[in-house]
Amino acid sequence: MDSLKATIDLQKLPAHIAIIMDGNGRWAKEQGQDRLFGHYHGVESVRNVVEGCAELGVGYLTLYAFSTENWDRPAEEVTGLMELLVQTIRKEVETLNKNNIRLHVIGNLSMMPPYARNELQEALTITSVNTGMNLVMALSYSSRWEMIQAVKTIAIEVQEGSLDPENITASVFEKHLCTSGFPDPELMIRTSGEFRISNFLLYQLAYAELYFTHVRWPDFRKINLYEAILDFQKRERRFGKTSEQINLVI
Repeated sequence: MDSLKATIDLQKLPAHIAIIMDGNGRWAKEQGQDRLFGHYHGVESVRNVVEGCAELGVGYLTLYAFSTENWDRPAEEVTGLMELLVQTIRKEVETLNKNNIRLHVIGNLSMMPPYARNELQEALTITSVNTGMNLVMALSYSSRWEMIQAVKTIAIEVQEGSLDPENITASVFEKHLCTSGFPDPELMIRTSGEFRISNFLLYQLAYAELYFTHVRWPDFRKINLYEAILDFQKRERRFGKTSEQINLVI
């Protein structure tokens, strides 16, 4: 693993990595266990990948932990996930602080139970002064919800006269998104062999490099992260330009 890590160009790291942590339930089923068993084991993967990103010097890591659609799952699983979230935050906040990692949360937190919101708010406050890596948890999040909320807010500002419609630009729109102030993800990783974005950062992923792996999330470790980053570093990112323009030496 160390030899693979050594081949990573630290000058060409993605500034922001986003991960859809998929496959907990299927992994548990393969072990003959219930879905929550997979989620509990997925926590170790979170810990390992956060550590890996921090060690490399990645500035932002966003983890898709719970979507708005996940509220439609069986009540027992949802309750278990909320309890797991609280337990994990409570257990890990000291480690985040020790490693100078700042926690952020994006999503419709009004849908979450009060005890979970309170735990999250405490963790956000405790880590708010940290200046190292930014760990962004997408909880009760959906990109369509996010964009609709942004449009509503902009419409209110136009209605109130504080914003001229002619002045609505991409920059103005981005300031109304949950990710305001964060760089767009340059690398998006999805585990467990699914080839979808699943309502995750649809606007922000416009020019991200997408990496899909069949590895279930509970089995995902630093070595898999390194493989994804190395794959990213081999790609030519043109942003609509030609290869000749990108490689032009001035």
